[in-house]
Amino acid sequence: MQGRPSGGKPLLVTVLVFPGVRLLDVTGPIEVFASANEFGGRYRVRTVSPNGADVVTAAGTGLGVDLAAADVEYVSDVVVIPGGPEWPSLIKDDALLDAVRALDARSRRTASICTGAFLLAAAGLLDGRRATTHWRFADQLALRYPRVTVDADALFVRDGHIMTSAGVSSGIDLSLALVEEHLGADTARAVAKDMVVFMQRPGGQSQFSVRTRTPHTRQELLRRILDAVAEDPSANHTLAAMSRRAGVSARHLTRLFHDDMATTPARYVEQVRMEAAQAMLEGGDDPMASVAHRTGFGSPESLRRAFTRNLGITPGAYRARFRSTNAARAGDGN
Repeated sequence: MQGRPSGGKPLLVTVLVFPGVRLLDVTGPIEVFASANEFGGRYRVRTVSPNGADVVTAAGTGLGVDLAAADVEYVSDVVVIPGGPEWPSLIKDDALLDAVRALDARSRRTASICTGAFLLAAAGLLDGRRATTHWRFADQLALRYPRVTVDADALFVRDGHIMTSAGVSSGIDLSLALVEEHLGADTARAVAKDMVVFMQRPGGQSQFSVRTRTPHTRQELLRRILDAVAEDPSANHTLAAMSRRAGVSARHLTRLFHDDMATTPARYVEQVRMEAAQAMLEGGDDPMASVAHRTGFGSPESLRRAFTRNLGITPGAYRARFRSTNAARAGDGN
């Protein structure tokens, strides 16, 4: 799809809503497009429902509707298909699926948010395509619709004119990619900064902060060590140094990490330092030597080896991803 000049014809976005729709699936993309209008975009957003009636979301909030799906006359530049927590019943709603098919037939780009992928799949629109959905439901999408190739870790996937995204907040990632597609990376970057979100989040759905995904430990001694590493990744966190601070032998500390954390002290320290380095690379232009020093890697070469080992890319390539939403990396079946 070719971008349009900001002074040209408005870009029409049609958002399908229905009873029980997840609110953020709807409002997240709308906010991205509305913000883009503050930076030279000309998006016109409308909401439609299968019968034209207003709806109540899963959060209990009422949403007004502009028209019925069957009354859509003009081709949409983007159709947004949100999801809902009651997706198992939604995929049996023939009227809703008919609306999905009708809107897709009159759209240049169809994009699902979270479990909205189930509506696309039930409507037959994902057959033979790659797609994603919320990580919790990816296995069910693959089992129910074997003709769909499910990427359980992607934040969003593009295959032909259809895009699918993961959990609810990834609808923002997908919408930023669409803004970049229409209006360029500079506008998308301005929108991301305005909304205080990543231009492109690192990793996939499996990415969480090290401390968030670390198993909970009831060992007070071990918690103090974990906190010390997280608070200052650049400090001396060799096994010997941590053991001295904890007042236990290196063997005992190693056993605590193994039993409570299912990892080693060195691996945990590297994970924290990786996360700190990623944050620096995402948010600034510090020299690699500075990034390496401030995150505890010591040298640019050690930093490069850690990134290559953990992410399969160099720190420079990682930083470059944050100059763009890099939508091309989401895949394109054509």
